[in-house]
Amino acid sequence: MPPVAWEDRHAAFALPDDVRYLDVASTGPRLASVQAAAHAAVELAATPWRSPHDAVMQQVQSVRQRAADLLFGGDVDGVAMIPSAAYGLATAARNVPLARGDAVLVLDGQFPSNLIAWQQRCAEVGAQVVAATPAPGQSLTDAVLAQLQDTPRIAVVSLPHCHWHDGRLLDLDRIAPAVQARGAALVLDLSQSAGVLPVRLDLWKPDFVVSVGYKWLLGPIGLSWLWAAPRWRSQGTPIEQHWITRDPGADWTFPIAAPPPFLPGARRFDAGAINDPIRLAMAAAGLAQLQHWGLPRIAAALAEVTAALDAALEARGLADWKTPGHAPHLTGLRVPGARLDAVAAAFAAHRILCARRQGGLRLAPSLTVRPAQMQAVVEIAASA
Repeated sequence: MPPVAWEDRHAAFALPDDVRYLDVASTGPRLASVQAAAHAAVELAATPWRSPHDAVMQQVQSVRQRAADLLFGGDVDGVAMIPSAAYGLATAARNVPLARGDAVLVLDGQFPSNLIAWQQRCAEVGAQVVAATPAPGQSLTDAVLAQLQDTPRIAVVSLPHCHWHDGRLLDLDRIAPAVQARGAALVLDLSQSAGVLPVRLDLWKPDFVVSVGYKWLLGPIGLSWLWAAPRWRSQGTPIEQHWITRDPGADWTFPIAAPPPFLPGARRFDAGAINDPIRLAMAAAGLAQLQHWGLPRIAAALAEVTAALDAALEARGLADWKTPGHAPHLTGLRVPGARLDAVAAAFAAHRILCARRQGGLRLAPSLTVRPAQMQAVVEIAASA
């Protein structure tokens, strides 16, 4: 299916008209083109003689290039294809230097995949995990910078671009140089921002960047992205050892004495079974649509929706329900605890789909939601 025009985006998703979908931070609604690509790939899989090995491997590289162009400035040699963000974070934890007495800095309440990997690695070497916890009225950015300054022997800083609970932004343009000044490794989990917010590799200079391939990237669960800095492309150790990451030559030889060399770049970190035609087809369709629309236009459209929400809350006298400093595409509704159950139930009754997180409601609108609809969302919340 050809990409859908921007003005037709509201009808591009396989989603009923009466659903207001505000839960992309969990999983996004599926594009009809991605759904069609999946069905076509299933049919093609029934006739494997029509999909020779070389054609499938060319598809792998084509999808890798699309992701590189969309997210990583075209740096295709830096991109590995993995099954999950957790896999990528485990890869980072295995590779970045960490010794006894060192510290890994994370956010308080950080998503578990970007916490457990560091807890395990620290337990193995005798290091510790420390959390940046904002004081009342303090931003996440200032909390991270303060903890970075106050903690000795910071070896790794592992962060998102915005908090998964409520979309509070971290100013990575300020944080990254401070991490570099400490000589620490920077690892970024952009699963809640990739596909909307830009990835500034030139300024941030991270060691590793990971993201899922669904949510705002519109692809399937099970195909995610890992970007590795140049030093790790030549000396990094992958989690798995398998044939896809190796160059066995034209005769496909794997000697007993030693394995063939790795393929160039971050391909050494590729996971097994990335050559699944179904996931490749779905990812290609989602990435193609995003390239056609353009991330700046997507970010601006979603910012209009969340701004409309904030304006409606202020007009209704509920300004304290807003989340200050949230991302353009992700925010939280800070409903008082005594009313939270009622508001959540009212949303469910009106087919407003969102998620409860940390005593509030997380709102992550899809591109099917119009700014004008947010006033009705606020009215339902206020009346519950």
